[in-house]
Amino acid sequence: MQRAPGRGWPSTVVGIALLALMLFPVYWMVTASLEPAGNALPGGWFPSHPDLSGYVTALHDQGRNLVTSLVTALGSVVLSLGLAAPAAYGLAQFRLPGADIVLFGILITQTVPGIAMANALYGAYTDLGLLNSYLGLILADSTAGVPFAIIILHAFMRGIPKEIIDAARLDGAGKLRVFRSVVLPVSTNALITAAVFTFLFTWSDFLFALTLTTTETVRPVTLGIYEYIGAHTNQWNAIMATSVLASVPAAVLLVVAQRHVTAGATDGAVE
Repeated sequence: MQRAPGRGWPSTVVGIALLALMLFPVYWMVTASLEPAGNALPGGWFPSHPDLSGYVTALHDQGRNLVTSLVTALGSVVLSLGLAAPAAYGLAQFRLPGADIVLFGILITQTVPGIAMANALYGAYTDLGLLNSYLGLILADSTAGVPFAIIILHAFMRGIPKEIIDAARLDGAGKLRVFRSVVLPVSTNALITAAVFTFLFTWSDFLFALTLTTTETVRPVTLGIYEYIGAHTNQWNAIMATSVLASVPAAVLLVVAQRHVTAGATDGAVE
């Protein structure tokens, strides 16, 4: 067998250049967060005297907003997977009439503009008393998480060999037991993939946060950063420190779950 020719150093150089270009904003954000407070950020590739006062200020002012985002994101993940997993299993394994129409409808929901949905939810939340609440944000963010999770899980569960399910049923397991003890364990990668993307959807949400929260009681960090810029333009180190803190959970989650996300996406594509 002949060895495939390497792409050579030009491809490597181009790849490194593109990677550096994409990571430059992150580098600048971290560097600026270590500068002293001031109206303007000093130049230089790295601060000569790193200052952590920006992080102290950010944690003091935005700590509650970070907790709000974390609670909302985790709640949205739990709700989305709790609804999407059994729905995807039913659509994938049972011969339900109109299943293709249901899936097509789920895909259509992904095309609805977020502003239209946010305005509709605002009117409903006003009547139901869900404005400025964790439950309201979790339900709103789940409108994006549930359809996406169903699509991901359905693509994977359709590929589960029926022999495994039939063997469990021959052993006396009911439909619920098969779903809990057989289907969910073999769908770990797809579940993690859906959970990661649902978390990222919710963590980065700005539109629902802006529309459905009107007080400081419940305020996600995305909205906190937006209002922080206008109120603290003389503390760019604190603004950048808040941005760094807001990026850490998503970055850590992607690094930890990278192997499962890659496997889940690949398994869902092999159909």
